[in-house]
Amino acid sequence: MRVLLVEDDRMIAEPVVDAMRREGYAVDWAQDGRSAELSLDNGVYDLVLLDLGLPKKDGIDVLHAYREAGGEAPVIILTARDAVDERIRGLDTGADDYLVKPFDLDELAARVRALLRRRTGQKQPVYAHGGLTLDPAAHEVTKDGEPVVLVPREFTLLRALIEAPTRVFTKAELEEKLYGWGEEVGSNALEVHVHSLRRKIGAQEIVTVRGVGYRLRRIE
Repeated sequence: MRVLLVEDDRMIAEPVVDAMRREGYAVDWAQDGRSAELSLDNGVYDLVLLDLGLPKKDGIDVLHAYREAGGEAPVIILTARDAVDERIRGLDTGADDYLVKPFDLDELAARVRALLRRRTGQKQPVYAHGGLTLDPAAHEVTKDGEPVVLVPREFTLLRALIEAPTRVFTKAELEEKLYGWGEEVGSNALEVHVHSLRRKIGAQEIVTVRGVGYRLRRIE
């Protein structure tokens, strides 16, 4: 899952980025309204955390333009504007939830999980490949009917592979799904996740295509 945080206050943004990454999300951080619009044009985000009092363009205007352009990702407004009419305006413009600063990071994480569960539950099937199944809404994986416990990035990696099981993903493509802008990525970080995932679901399930990347094994 990829999250866009739009927040100009570094003291607020950095803890939020850290908290979301601990939850296993790839997080990109835009620091003004114009940068947010450019980021949203890419259409790659599963959820947006949006401040309202932004430089260059107000958050309400960013949200309005995003919804008018057909943007469908859930949006949680994070703001110090706690007046009832401001909340109503944000929700009427297209926000899905509203959290007033200062807020608890655990509560934010819970609201993010709830919104993503609703979204994936409505739009995403349960994926099956051989003996593997992955349920995005329940965040569950089984192998031959037995539950498999994965850490968030292992789950994200398996989901990427099982959504397109015949496709070979390059290292760069998988890293983009697992990490956000500016996040430090070790030279062998992806290989570590692949190795750990193989131990849990079976080494034969993930095939290395030498010089290209990874895919799931072919089902005969």
